[in-house]
Amino acid sequence: MRIDILTLFPEMFAGPFDASIIGRARAAGVLDIALHNPRDYTTDKHHIVDDYAYGGGPGMVMKPDPIFACVDAVQPMAEPSGKVVLLTPQGRLLNHRVVEELAAEARLILICGHYEGVDERVRESLVDDEISVGDYVLSGGEPAAMVLVDAVARHQPGVLGSELSLEEESHAQGLLEYPQYTRPPEFRGMTIPDVLLSGHHAEIAKWRRRQSVLRTARRRPDLLASAELTADERRMVEQELAGE
Repeated sequence: MRIDILTLFPEMFAGPFDASIIGRARAAGVLDIALHNPRDYTTDKHHIVDDYAYGGGPGMVMKPDPIFACVDAVQPMAEPSGKVVLLTPQGRLLNHRVVEELAAEARLILICGHYEGVDERVRESLVDDEISVGDYVLSGGEPAAMVLVDAVARHQPGVLGSELSLEEESHAQGLLEYPQYTRPPEFRGMTIPDVLLSGHHAEIAKWRRRQSVLRTARRRPDLLASAELTADERRMVEQELAGE
């Protein structure tokens, strides 16, 4: 998968994309990430990328011409031309379903907004999708782009050590993940559930499913509306919530 990122601050990505899973994926050739600065596509001697908003108001707005010129130059650099995504708090919320959708693309071109945002003509005529990572405001689209890339990269074949990790983690099945434990079996008087030491895989699977459902009911009950639960599991949830 190739991901092109349009950003006024490419230096922000040096650390996060050179380490851990993303760094290994890039080194292995599974993930190709390229950074492009719209400032390089300006035509004035001062390389201006922002201006005052028509109609007044605080802050500056990113000009359309450097962004359009940058995308026009970047798209022919690889095949296919890529889906153009604007990182903005006005976009649809990034969740597991959206991550899976974007991960299926062969190429993404991410535009990091900054200042008060981008000229509306970018949104209307250049962008294919708009994504938000949460109902809050960041200083720019760069942190949001890092989140999106990390989430999408995990879905690329060969990035994770085990494909089962992807299937069982939180939100993959519409539920939060079950509790995890490792050695030692007793730590400061705290022990792990006996079932995890039993070696009985069917019972362990049942325990994990139950814990996943109950944890979701306690912490994120809003997720249960779309989760696939059995009739027994729904009764268990009702009893759990009624007992609180």
